Amino acid sequence: MDKGANQATARTFVVTNRSVLAIAVPMTLAYLTTPLLGIVDTAVIGQLGDAALLGGLAAGALIFDVVFTTFNFLRSGTTGLVAQAFGRGDDLEEQAVFWRAVLIAIVAGIVLAALAPLVAIAGQWFMAADPRVSEAMGVYIRIRLLAAPFSLINYAILGYVLGRGEGGLGLMLQLVLNGINVALCILLGLELGWGVAGVAWATVTGEFVAVLLGLAIVIRRFRAAPPLPRHRLLDMAAFPRMLSLNRDIMIRSFSLLAAFALFTRQGAQFGTVTLAANAVLMNFFLIAGYFLDGFATAAEQLAGRAIGAGAATPFRQAVRLTLFWGFGLAGAATLVLLLGGADLVALITTSEDVRAVADIYLPWVAFTALSGVLAFQMDGVFIGATWSRDMRNMMLVSFLFFSAALLTLAPVFGNRGLWAALHVFLLVRGFSLLAILRLRMRTAF
Repeated sequence: MDKGANQATARTFVVTNRSVLAIAVPMTLAYLTTPLLGIVDTAVIGQLGDAALLGGLAAGALIFDVVFTTFNFLRSGTTGLVAQAFGRGDDLEEQAVFWRAVLIAIVAGIVLAALAPLVAIAGQWFMAADPRVSEAMGVYIRIRLLAAPFSLINYAILGYVLGRGEGGLGLMLQLVLNGINVALCILLGLELGWGVAGVAWATVTGEFVAVLLGLAIVIRRFRAAPPLPRHRLLDMAAFPRMLSLNRDIMIRSFSLLAAFALFTRQGAQFGTVTLAANAVLMNFFLIAGYFLDGFATAAEQLAGRAIGAGAATPFRQAVRLTLFWGFGLAGAATLVLLLGGADLVALITTSEDVRAVADIYLPWVAFTALSGVLAFQMDGVFIGATWSRDMRNMMLVSFLFFSAALLTLAPVFGNRGLWAALHVFLLVRGFSLLAILRLRMRTAF
């Protein structure tokens, strides 16, 4: 089939409930393997009965998450650009976007791996923990950052796969990565007694095997397609566009991290019990977020494909259907938490004091799923459409609103004011992007 036929086919695609769920369901399952992996890591080290090792693992994982959030754009940015090329029927540009992302991943990954000792030292200084905790954290960071090139290439592979709407393949790759990680974590960390080092080496091995599998699948696909000319790969106009997109997504991610850091810090001002209760409740919000991320990913691919095809109707269908399913899922999550949240809290903590405080604020966290639907879904639409500047700017505006709400509501209403500020943050993010979406659609098609 020639390029013109590809484009004609691409322009006539229809967004249906089935096409939304074909991406959202497998990717929701894939995203849920991430907290499962964290639980297994914690359980393995917890079996060793040494609180210092458990603290070192938690601190090391936190530092690692902060570092790698910086590079999450390699997944999101690649998804948007590949989806648009897919919508245009431009097979060569799909390849070019993928290999540009891989090049960035290799360079950034090698630099991160080389800086592992410095990152470990900086992390130890920042956490200022007990010497044995710092030692365990240093071991974890130094080993796990060796996987940086593999981790970042996996971001690019997943971005390419999701850009083509292949949620099932994305799920398979994530299951391989995290499955190997879990198995080796138990074997190395617990059975062989390597402790924190074993958990870190399990991650390195899982990332490496996932890279080999992902590249094998993608390269085999590319061999069946027309060869990519070198000048197309090294297009000097395309690299700045990708870097600009990635910069905006990175700023957005840092703003999100800053908001959650402020939330946690303010919660600490209300005492240890309230801090612990908020930590328990925040898990419910994050789990709901993983579900909503599945539909945000569907919005990324379908909106990006529609932009690439220049097709207004599929774009509107993608926005409408991902929002419909997002609200349905969020409503279900809210009901589950309102009706059974107290039992879930009791499963997580045995402390009666923490349970009592968490039960008081449970309704506040139950409704964060509904408050956050539009924010998650609009992020997906804007990433897919590569309207990253708008997304960045509205995230910064939302952060300012959140900070103002935090400063005014928390001193007056205590922990209720803190949760209210989080609702403000989510609502401003969603509705500000929705307002801009109306303007962007007038010029996009």
